Amino acid sequence: MLEPSNNAELPVIPGKRYFTIGEVSELCAVKPHVLRYWEQEFPQLKPVKRRGNRRYYQRADVLTIRQIRSLLYDQGFTIGGARQQMTHEVKPEPKPKDMSEIVKEMIRDLEEVLAVLKA
Repeated sequence: MLEPSNNAELPVIPGKRYFTIGEVSELCAVKPHVLRYWEQEFPQLKPVKRRGNRRYYQRADVLTIRQIRSLLYDQGFTIGGARQQMTHEVKPEPKPKDMSEIVKEMIRDLEEVLAVLKA
């Protein structure tokens, strides 16, 4: 995942495996309570929870948070709009079916209907 260019003023993400919510808060310039709220709003954001329900974020989570932050604070999206942007970016476009596949599916469907009518 590439980091939005307007996050250049944020600190460099250290090369560790896990980050606490406090560390992520500083790395992304977002308060901890906002991070907890975003977890509820964005399904892509799932930090690992360990003993005492403590959150541990990985590098991919930090990049996701920076992307959400950019959408909300820099590009002016609402939470709903940012969520929609994030889901569009995550899901690849389905490959269009070629005509022969469509015809085969239609034949199968028609054969099923014919079988039901004969019964």
